Amino acid sequence: MIAKLSGRLDETGEDWAIVDVQGVGYLVHCSTKTLNALGSVGDACTIHTDLQVSENDMRLLGFAESAERDWFRLLTGVQGVGSKVALAILSALSTGELRDACGGGDAASVARANGVGPKLAGRIVNELKDRAGAMPGAAGGGIGGASIMPAGGASSDAVSALQNLGFKPAVAAQAVARAQEELGEGAAEGDLIRVALKKAAG
Repeated sequence: MIAKLSGRLDETGEDWAIVDVQGVGYLVHCSTKTLNALGSVGDACTIHTDLQVSENDMRLLGFAESAERDWFRLLTGVQGVGSKVALAILSALSTGELRDACGGGDAASVARANGVGPKLAGRIVNELKDRAGAMPGAAGGGIGGASIMPAGGASSDAVSALQNLGFKPAVAAQAVARAQEELGEGAAEGDLIRVALKKAAG
């Protein structure tokens, strides 16, 4: 699985970028926020990625921060939310705004995204409101007392590791958040994965 690309920004479009990594150009579909964060054509860039494979398509999604990738995975776990809709939501709201909207039941904010009607926005908020507190977002305390995982770092990598083992994004995020509460902020990735696996399987 391709998890990250580091190279030079070769070309951009409305919702995509081509990243040149040692002469190989990777087409990466991105949110507006990620495209803006990548800089200008010719600049060095690093982008976190998620590879989606279906029967007739293979698509690489790109994110300026691992927190945005975590939210993308959580959003696409909701029925009716494909990669295009998830990127539209992440273009309209920051990860902090999305966390606050889901945690506070604010479907209207989610419905600001292109292609997201009131019904789908309501479903997203209802399904994610109990999980939002364990997800990365804006600085501050968790919703309902849950801890917020920092963007990037060992916790984010641990979430990705659990997802690669077959756990759903929400389950992986909650398990790692609980493991971090138990082990403390400075816990190593390996320790987080070990404890989170026990909690996810429990």
